[in-house]
Order: sequence, then C-alpha cells, then structure tokens
Amino acid sequence: MSQTDQVWASLPVPAFLLAENDGIADINPAAEQFLNASAKSMIGSPVFDKLAIDAPLEGAFERVRKDNSVLFINNVDVSGGNTAPIQCNIQIAPLLATPGFVLLLMEPRQLADRLGRSHSVKSSARSAIGMAEMLAHEIKNPLAGITGAAQLLSMNLAAEDQELTDLIVAESRRIVTLLEQVEQFGNVRPPVKRAYNIHDLLDRATKSAKVGFAANMTFAEDYDPSLPATYVDGDQMLQVLLNLLKNAAEAAGKGSGTIRLRTFYDLSLRLRRKDGSGNPLPLQVEIIDDGPGLPPEIAADIFEPFVSGRENGTGLGLALVSKIISDHDGWITVNSVPGRTTFRISLPVAPKQMETS
Repeated sequence: MSQTDQVWASLPVPAFLLAENDGIADINPAAEQFLNASAKSMIGSPVFDKLAIDAPLEGAFERVRKDNSVLFINNVDVSGGNTAPIQCNIQIAPLLATPGFVLLLMEPRQLADRLGRSHSVKSSARSAIGMAEMLAHEIKNPLAGITGAAQLLSMNLAAEDQELTDLIVAESRRIVTLLEQVEQFGNVRPPVKRAYNIHDLLDRATKSAKVGFAANMTFAEDYDPSLPATYVDGDQMLQVLLNLLKNAAEAAGKGSGTIRLRTFYDLSLRLRRKDGSGNPLPLQVEIIDDGPGLPPEIAADIFEPFVSGRENGTGLGLALVSKIISDHDGWITVNSVPGRTTFRISLPVAPKQMETS
C-alpha cells in the first residue's frame, strides 16, 4: 500500500472523491461505515443518490472546480439515506493533480466536539469527583446522626407527626446513597485485563437485565460471531454494559420498548495516544433503544458527572461508564434522535498470545 493509500484509509472522517460529473470515484473506510456500504458498490454512483445533504452543494462543487479553492460549510445535516441525519462540518477541495475532481470531507460535529475536548470527561470528572469525595465522608457522618435522631424522635410522636420523621430518614438515606455513588466513582480500581469474548459478557449482562430492570423490554441481537476476543477487565466491562442497558430500559419510561444489541468489526477508528502512536479500536458494540432520545441541551455533555436527562437522576452512571472505557483505552460515543439512541463502545483486540476466557 502506498503512502497516499495509507493516508486515505486512515482518515478518521468520511471522505469522498468525486469525478467531474459528481459521480463517486472512491470513498474511504470511514465513508463505507457511514453509508453502511462497500466502496465497490458506491463507485460510479451519483453522490446525491447516496447522500442526502441539506445544502446546495451542486453550486459549491462548481465554485471549487472553477476557482481551485477550498470551501467550508458548517452545521449541515447529512444522511446516508437509511440513517438519521447527522450534523456535519463539510469541506470541499479541488484535486489539483486531476482537474475536475473534488474531495468531499464530512466531519460529524459530535466527533469534532469529542475529539476537541481530548477526553475532557476524564479530567473534568477527576476535578468534580475529587472535590465531592473530600466532602462525602464528612457529610455522611452528620447524616447518620440526623437519621438516628429522627428515628428516636419518631418513637415518642403521634402517628400523624411520624410522617415528618419518616421523610427525614428517607431523604437522609437517599443522600447517603448518592454519596456512596460518588465514592464508588472515585475508587474504581485500575482494570485487570484478560481476553474475553465480548458476546459472553453481553449474554451475562442481558440475562441479568431481563430478570430485573429490563423485564418489560424486548431484546433484539445482531452479533458478528467471528469477532476476535477483546482485552478488558470482565467485571468492569459487565458494569458498563449493565449501566448502558439500564439507561436504555429507563428511556422507555413505564412502558415497554426494544433494546437492540449489535456487534461488528470496523478498522477505521484509531485512538491517538499522547505519544503520537495510534491504538486501533476495531471491536464495536452498540446498545440502541427506541426511547424519546436525549434532551438536546445535555446531549453533548451526557458523559460529564452530574449531568442527567432523568428527574432525580444522579448523573453518575454514564460518567462512570466513560471513565471505565477510558481506563481501558477505549472510546464511547452516543448518537441520539427521537426514537433512536445509540451508545457505541469501541474496544481493542486482545493480544494474540492471550487465551479467550
């Protein structure tokens, strides 16, 4: 593979090479994933037969070809036809070596925001949780005293007044539970990694969910049985899957819904380390619910501590999920529109010398 081919294949955003007639001359692996189709099946097709773009791009392509200049269009809704629209920043550039050809790059806004923050979830979580941890122990001690005092008072009160002391006890216990979650977040041990079949972990998580919080949900599985083993801490990854399944079940409210589980292999995602090296994350796990979707005002910050879309939610469940995935050198994203919210986990493959558990 030439250096140019390697660069093309490594681009983390969908890229389309368009001929003079706006037909697709080539697409990179990220574009194949975006369209859920192979480059071979796309080549020769008019680009507007395969992409729905909410912008007058015909004129834009003309301008780029005529002026030999790059054009940027921000905040455009783009869809692959059978997928929900995704807001993207678009770049159109002339291919100087081949007159008439243009390069179309689409950068999903969600990916741009996440990459630009460079795992700010982890750093902001440390600062927020670090402060909360320092206070948690000090708050729990007086709360225990308040609870005990309320219980003693209730012994000498009339039945109608005991409602107030019961309220004090119940609310004190609720605060203690929240503080324990804060402490749990800060005390997650470093992962002890082994090779695992991700489907075994998914099976364990779904069996637990079906007899508990997701008893009223329908499960649909679309697994790639040929996936190699991943390299994770089994207990921590099980915790991640259970949290995401619970989140999906709660999205249905008091009714029933469907949780779709999907696994597949995708080589296009590489996580860039601080030393400049790349970490491939080809194993993909998606947990999809058909609930109302995330509130738009919190969607970009859903992995931050204390951000929650539910009434009385603590906002620590997804922050903990993000922390565990980050500790595994993995990646997690969410794409949400009304009727479909998809959490995708991207994980590394286990080293060849490791045996599958």
